Amino acid sequence: MTASKSLKLLLAGLALAAFSTTAFAQSAFDLSPEQPGRIHAQPNPEAIAALPADFKFATAGEFTVALALGDAPLGTYATDSKTPVGSEPDFAWLIGEALGLKPNLVPVAWADWPLGVTSGKYDAVISNVTVTEERKEKLDFSTYRQDVLGFYVRNDSPIQAITEPRDIAGLKVITASGTNQETIILEWDRLNVEAGLAPLEIHYYDDSAASQLAIQSGRADVNFNPNPTLSYSAAVTGATRLVGVQNGGWPQTAEIAVALRKDTGLVKAVTIAINGLIKSGDYAKLLERWNLAAESVPESRTNPPGLPKT
Repeated sequence: MTASKSLKLLLAGLALAAFSTTAFAQSAFDLSPEQPGRIHAQPNPEAIAALPADFKFATAGEFTVALALGDAPLGTYATDSKTPVGSEPDFAWLIGEALGLKPNLVPVAWADWPLGVTSGKYDAVISNVTVTEERKEKLDFSTYRQDVLGFYVRNDSPIQAITEPRDIAGLKVITASGTNQETIILEWDRLNVEAGLAPLEIHYYDDSAASQLAIQSGRADVNFNPNPTLSYSAAVTGATRLVGVQNGGWPQTAEIAVALRKDTGLVKAVTIAINGLIKSGDYAKLLERWNLAAESVPESRTNPPGLPKT
């Protein structure tokens, strides 16, 4: 068995165990604006000491974090339709508190966060951002989760498993533009066409409700996007099921990270803060709260090798 196949089987087993659509119900997640169960952190003296003296925060005394909100459990709006809640908002809170700063969460469109961070409008973005070599040219990164993507189909779909490129030949696949999952699916399509297999048909949706409708109506066969959000949707609606997972860096590994303006020195403090949260156990509590324990990392790394340029 090849190392690549072993990795795929390991990821598949991990995701099927951790993200089973029967593992949790809608009531398991608190989407109230008050968030009484939110995990809080104590200020970390080492991380605070590592804050660069000349760094100009977007707002003095605050850790201003951009969030591209989508679906639970990663990030969505609370029941008041205005308060950001989810694992990514919780990470922003924890890191801000560890740095001795007041968390200031700002919802933004996915396309807008890179300029906002590089221009200093936001101090960081925490929104399921994967480390890539291209992004590292303009940004610094502190890692905090593994990147796991899922393939989901309608419950009565004849598709039983997707583990390699040939499994998606000729299918209509939903994914998101400008993402790692798009890069993976385009590469799989290229390999299939090169091998004489039928090309796939890619559907792009920014709205999860539209994606769900496309799957249920048969306009699309497969939804390939971040596993946590699709797993949550499957649990809540009972209308879809998991048929495969991929590491977000197929075939190499990929990590999710806090993205920060490059060469300011802030990344050192953020990495120290995250490692302090891992050591204290607050990190594990946060992941458990949002059913993401399977995506944990043993340590935060500063600017690790990222996905190569395409």
